[in-house]
Amino acid sequence: MRGRDLVGSAVTSTLRGRIRTVLTVVAVFIGACALTLTSGMGTGVNRYIDVTVATFGDASALYVQKSQPLIELSAGSGPQKYDPDSTQIATGFGVSFVGLSDQDVATIEGIDGVGEVAPVYNVVPTYLQAGQERFQLTLGIPVDSEGVQMASGSVAAEGADELAIPDTWVTDLGFGSPQEAVGATVQIVMTNKAGQQQEFDARVSGVTQASLAGVSRNPIPSTSFNERLYAYQVSGSPEEIPASYIMARAIMDDAGRAGPIQAQLEEAGMIGLTVEDQLGMFRTVINAIIWILNACAIIALIAAGLGIVNTLLMSVQERTREIGLMKAMGMSGPKVFGLFSLEAVFIGLLGAVLGAATGVAAGTYLTQVLAEGFLAGLPGLSLFTFQAPRIALIVAAVLTIAFAAGTIPAVRAARKDPITALRHE
Repeated sequence: MRGRDLVGSAVTSTLRGRIRTVLTVVAVFIGACALTLTSGMGTGVNRYIDVTVATFGDASALYVQKSQPLIELSAGSGPQKYDPDSTQIATGFGVSFVGLSDQDVATIEGIDGVGEVAPVYNVVPTYLQAGQERFQLTLGIPVDSEGVQMASGSVAAEGADELAIPDTWVTDLGFGSPQEAVGATVQIVMTNKAGQQQEFDARVSGVTQASLAGVSRNPIPSTSFNERLYAYQVSGSPEEIPASYIMARAIMDDAGRAGPIQAQLEEAGMIGLTVEDQLGMFRTVINAIIWILNACAIIALIAAGLGIVNTLLMSVQERTREIGLMKAMGMSGPKVFGLFSLEAVFIGLLGAVLGAATGVAAGTYLTQVLAEGFLAGLPGLSLFTFQAPRIALIVAAVLTIAFAAGTIPAVRAARKDPITALRHE
């Protein structure tokens, strides 16, 4: 019997017990479909994280803060000893934290492997005014990355009194669209240490879109505008107020040396995080969920493999005389083994192809639905992203499991004695 005949005979034999075969194929289908969906989810989410890391900031940037930022509560805790060398920054929520001082900035600059260091002032505006409406305002950390996801316009230009607003703010500020907001002027009102207020005109440079890094939750000013607002914020005091920074952005000469630099920062009482570090926990959680779902899918495939074993063992039992006749007519044991192995592979192929195709179709549909609904706040996120090599690998893995499952029945069929088999009732 030639190879083509073996394949044809295997397909025909598989279709004899249709109900049994269909149930086994369904089990394989479920496992293959689940693996396809979890693989697509892992690819889609991790690709979005990679894009976020690449666009949010320079991969060689470290964002440095004090190691233990929270130091006191305005109520409910005992008094803290005064430290004239510390720089405390009030958040406005009854909590203060230690900011970076000029000495800390100098320490960062002195670390081998660190180039430019840009400290970030903590600015607390009184309110933002657009037209006749007033809004509470918390400013985001100034960024200069051109890769920040924008709905319109660009990030605030250095040297200009500009800020970029989130896309969720457009309607509330009275603009009809992100395009209409770009170029408009809003007012930021600041209160200094003497209780005096001053209005600063700010041009809207662009409208940002949401991302996992949270870059667009608050309006983002240019660095120079942020410093100008801070200068007024600390003015009016009879005594000079020491400079304090909420954080500092340090550019490394080589991103590969982040570990040693972070270790030196820890020794100096500071902590430095890259964007990848900040998103690392999210990536870890997602990957853990994906692995758990993959484990469930693999368990389903193992159960399907047991179904294949059961289906083919019953087939061998029912076709004992047929096997004896084939061997009596000169069919060798290896060919009998090949025949039953092909039946197992055919069952696996049906389940794998149907499961993978259904998984891709379902994932593509869900991606479109979620992008317009639940995940609308994260534009650019394709929850399920499918890659042909991975789909092919899943199908190959399922076929391998099917072949392995069919080995036991195939060996049993190949070893049957033709005389004993022909006498079987």
